[in-house]
Amino acid sequence: MTRETPMPKRYFDLCDDIHIPGRWALGTPVDQQGQESGSWLFVRGEPVQVEGPLRVPVTQRGKPLDFSLADAGAIPVVSEKVAAVLTRLAPTDVQLFPAKVGSHPEPYFLVNVARLVKCIDDKASREVRYWKPEDGRPEKVGKYRAVYGLRIDPAKVGDANVFRTWGWAITLVVSEEVKEALEGISATGVKFEGVTSR
Repeated sequence: MTRETPMPKRYFDLCDDIHIPGRWALGTPVDQQGQESGSWLFVRGEPVQVEGPLRVPVTQRGKPLDFSLADAGAIPVVSEKVAAVLTRLAPTDVQLFPAKVGSHPEPYFLVNVARLVKCIDDKASREVRYWKPEDGRPEKVGKYRAVYGLRIDPAKVGDANVFRTWGWAITLVVSEEVKEALEGISATGVKFEGVTSR
């Protein structure tokens, strides 16, 4: 009797659906001292320490969403129900920090994705560009300069359900299990783009 090869897991780029009419937009989080705690801190794919609750300004008033990317599309800010999904399915992949969003009374959380996975599939992606010596940025030579049509190698992901991609950490990737759970609670603001080939 032959054993069937399990299908590789599927993964998705979790994006902010910016085309929702009348939606809000969020700015750069600040800490209790009023210091910005922006993408420089939360897009590294590693655990961070933050003192006290954060405040996230609403830069464009509108409909609150369960999932938004603050600080020019870099930092996830989520409602309590999305935070519950992440806690259940990705407890070691993310850190959740309580955040006060504008004047909204509902609890929100800033999500720090604390996993960085080296899994970009250069050949399967539509186009990747690397920094070169002639670009005049010696500290970046050999690193990704741009990634278009991102594809990852699922075999390199391991047990991560939520992670950022090494070398192109602006991307936020979730497993199909997380995608289905967020769709199951009708989370607003989420948009998914497949990053695996099948």
